[in-house]
Amino acid sequence: MSIITPWGLTAGQDISASKILATLQFNHYAFTLHNTGDSLWIVANWPTGQRMAFRAAFAVNDDFEIVTLSNNGSSLEIQLRTRLGHYKVSLLFPDLEEHMFRYTTIFTPSADIMIPYWPRDIMPLTKEGDVLNTSATIHMHQVGTRSGALYFSTTKPRYGSVFYFQNLTDISAFCEATETSLSETVGGNWPELGFQIPCAVKKPLPGGKEYIISDAFVLLSEEIPETATAITQGYLNALSVVYKALPKPEPVYHDWLNTVRRGLHDLCNNKGCWTHSKGVSYLNAYVCDYQTPAELMVQLAVLLPLTEYLEWEGEKNIVSEELRRGLPAFYDDKINTMVRWLPTLVDRLDRSEEQKKEMVMDSWYLHHPLMNLCRLALKKDALAEELLMKSIDYAIKIAHHFNYDWPVFYRMDTLEVIKKETVPGHRGETDVPGSYAHLMLQVWKLTGDKKYFTEAKNAFKKLDSCGFDIFYQANNTAFAAGALLEMFKETKDEFYLNLSYCCIAGVFKNAHIWDCNYGNAVHYPNFFAIFPLNNAPYTAAYEELEVYAAFHHYLLIAGDVDILPSVRMLLSEFMKYALSRLAYYYPSLLPKDIISDIVKTGEVNPNLWMPLEDLQDGWLKSGIVGQEVYGAGLAFGIVPRQYHKVKGEAFFIFSDYPILKFNNHKGKPISVRLGGDAALTCNVRILLKGTPKEIFKAFIGKDELQPKQANKEFINYQVPGNATVTIAHALLKD
Repeated sequence: MSIITPWGLTAGQDISASKILATLQFNHYAFTLHNTGDSLWIVANWPTGQRMAFRAAFAVNDDFEIVTLSNNGSSLEIQLRTRLGHYKVSLLFPDLEEHMFRYTTIFTPSADIMIPYWPRDIMPLTKEGDVLNTSATIHMHQVGTRSGALYFSTTKPRYGSVFYFQNLTDISAFCEATETSLSETVGGNWPELGFQIPCAVKKPLPGGKEYIISDAFVLLSEEIPETATAITQGYLNALSVVYKALPKPEPVYHDWLNTVRRGLHDLCNNKGCWTHSKGVSYLNAYVCDYQTPAELMVQLAVLLPLTEYLEWEGEKNIVSEELRRGLPAFYDDKINTMVRWLPTLVDRLDRSEEQKKEMVMDSWYLHHPLMNLCRLALKKDALAEELLMKSIDYAIKIAHHFNYDWPVFYRMDTLEVIKKETVPGHRGETDVPGSYAHLMLQVWKLTGDKKYFTEAKNAFKKLDSCGFDIFYQANNTAFAAGALLEMFKETKDEFYLNLSYCCIAGVFKNAHIWDCNYGNAVHYPNFFAIFPLNNAPYTAAYEELEVYAAFHHYLLIAGDVDILPSVRMLLSEFMKYALSRLAYYYPSLLPKDIISDIVKTGEVNPNLWMPLEDLQDGWLKSGIVGQEVYGAGLAFGIVPRQYHKVKGEAFFIFSDYPILKFNNHKGKPISVRLGGDAALTCNVRILLKGTPKEIFKAFIGKDELQPKQANKEFINYQVPGNATVTIAHALLKD
């Protein structure tokens, strides 16, 4: 049964009774403009004759008076007036090749006003006017402070789909003035959908100043996706179309080379990072958390990226050796596997949470450390390989016991299910089949034993038809995407490629593709952040690092695969903005007064180069959860992937898009093959620190590039994605 407000119930009749103020034709769609007194509507007319209305402005207890109307046939602007203020609405079509329109509304209140209610801005229209006799399938909508996106298909009558994206960045000034949040503002219940301005409960909207109260991008389609594959690919393709037209902040270069040195110093020297047992040092999960026993996942979450960095640097470090020395103590020879909690300190568990009990395993926690052990084993680490192979049969035993459908928590010794579902009526950790399959593929590469390959195939079957519901935890879902792509390359079965897109869609459904420029968030960029869980209220450092690493891997192995252009573009853009903003998890870069005084676990040291776990909505302080020692690998993971050394030279090549190929032969120009999409740009930077006097020239084909910035420290070029940049250099003659 549909539930509808009075503003929705009468909308269709009001529009039918109103005069058409203007008409625009764009591709196969016609658009008409209507003033129904308290609302200004844009009505989109499908080629089939079906219609849907978009409320561009609401008069708030008054009727609109039209001041001016300008219509040039391809865009329009209308100015309206009420007793409460002035409105300016524009309608335009950002992409001539897509069925997309954009409407932006600016409101200038005449006095300070409280806004107690605002209707949503999408309504279906029927010839009979009975919207209660219509229906639709809502594929996704905004959750919390994720992107202001909504994707739905009409089912009664059946005539098409709509992808709606509210540019929440532009609404930030409204929220700053009224102390409101943009959480849960895009969604609704059929037949009333769309954006709803957050209603002020603390402060009135000040009069005499312009505020953008809507900036909506709407992509129309005559297609109705029926399968999980069609829905998720439709979402990715629609998101990429809107993304290209979306105003985006300029990414800012962060010096990760300096950050990695600071982080390594603090990891080595700060006692709050460490605990000890039987003469061996182990990392705490959080700074100064001495109450919780050491965790296997934490040790490996730092050891793996640290190993990658030390290989890149060509150095050794005592921390990596100490972490390796502690790994065997996590092996339990009673159940023949590595365990989560250090057995010698397990009596410290306070049993305050389900997983903080001896022998209770969170399903993904079993596979994650084994994946990292395998990554180390593939780097010829004999100890890692030994511990992995002693544990892998247990992991297979658990998979078979649960028939590749893992619960949330179970006992490792008895296999008793402690918590079956994340939410009653839903499955457990839905992406764990993907992380398990990823582990099995890694072990297959390590050993060549086909049984692990078969295990991966069996696990992947559990992901079929999950669609957006594959996503449980961002990093595991992202790693599953890469494993599925690898399986596709081995089998040529598009079932796996399509499932990889479902994983990626699930991650981007949980993205924050807007800049929260209100409250505390004005002090740090957050455009294109990723939330760690479906219902997480904050973004998290460690999970974002692993998503970044997983997507970097995905693009590298996709070099010879004709993947969706939308996927190639969105993954590259995520990485570009991740490099610009991930550094702001370090409290050293934040004002101290926006860091929480109350910390759930351990302590926060604002001067320590360890990342906070959490960056919150703008009205909350960050660092509430704690300061992650297991996030210490943030810079270790980034530097080897983005900074490319030049043989025999002191300078580096950096790109904020992934570098898919880097050719560097002595005496020849450097060749850099970039990811991304040619419609968007990235930065390629030559870092000159300590370099003798040289002359550099950069080319795409035969066209020489002109630097966007140049000084004694660096030369920066802004170049299109999906390009090959050639860099020639020669010593200057005195």
